[in-house]
Amino acid sequence: MKTLKTALVISTLLLGAAHAQTAAKPGMDGMNMEATQKGAPMGTMNMANMVDGEVRKVDKTAKKITLKHGEIKNLQMAGMTMAYQVKDAAMLDKLKAGDKVRFMAEKVGGAIVVTAIEQAK
Repeated sequence: MKTLKTALVISTLLLGAAHAQTAAKPGMDGMNMEATQKGAPMGTMNMANMVDGEVRKVDKTAKKITLKHGEIKNLQMAGMTMAYQVKDAAMLDKLKAGDKVRFMAEKVGGAIVVTAIEQAK
């Protein structure tokens, strides 16, 4: 019985260590794993997650932006119009309703947050 308990404890520790080895690296959440596996440079992965959109409303006080956008593939979200939190309120300084933009959104603490945004060219 003691040998069985010892074997279970050791196997649990080994499985935990194996899981830790395969867990995502900090800052890698929301990244395109297919691009990571192919060895694509970091900038390429971020560009792949950029979404075309149009600013509908900017609320600097609430640190939110309302965007009409296409599919957000890294979050498996269909195109829609929705208000999002922004990572940094300064991101909103040069934006106004009607602007065409490209942005990236990620899940942060259970909320969807715009982590990067730029005016479309």
